[in-house]
Amino acid sequence: MAQVSGDCSRGSAPNSASSSVGPEQIQHLLHVCKEAKKEAYCPYSHFPVGAALLTGDGKIFSGCNVENACFPLGVCAERTAIQKAISEGYRNFRAMAIASDSEEEFIVPCGACRQVMREFGRNWDVYMTKPNGTYMFKTLEELLPLSFGPEGLKKL
Repeated sequence: MAQVSGDCSRGSAPNSASSSVGPEQIQHLLHVCKEAKKEAYCPYSHFPVGAALLTGDGKIFSGCNVENACFPLGVCAERTAIQKAISEGYRNFRAMAIASDSEEEFIVPCGACRQVMREFGRNWDVYMTKPNGTYMFKTLEELLPLSFGPEGLKKL
């Protein structure tokens, strides 16, 4: 299992031998997702989340959660970042970092976000953080095993 913890507050990164993302890119993703969290619109949950999405060619898209008084219409940070990238023509993604203010547990993508991420591949690196600078690394395959994706529709 690719569960690796690191401490970005001290500049250390996990051994990225199984990761397609280098230590400098990881640090940059972690920084961008923390900055994106500051823009979250969450007047109902008071739970700001930020995400940073790394494309195959190295571009980073940020996103934050955007809530709505009609609760089902809210959008998570991860999906915001993906939608921004898709709207600019990007479809190949390598990694995502996620930040929140939750100190007890690492922030993880919800099931809906995992499925949206899965639409664009299985082999993403996902960096889940805590405010103290620590983070955990998993692949999307680990977060959403035995998943359904676009290739499943080609069999029909």
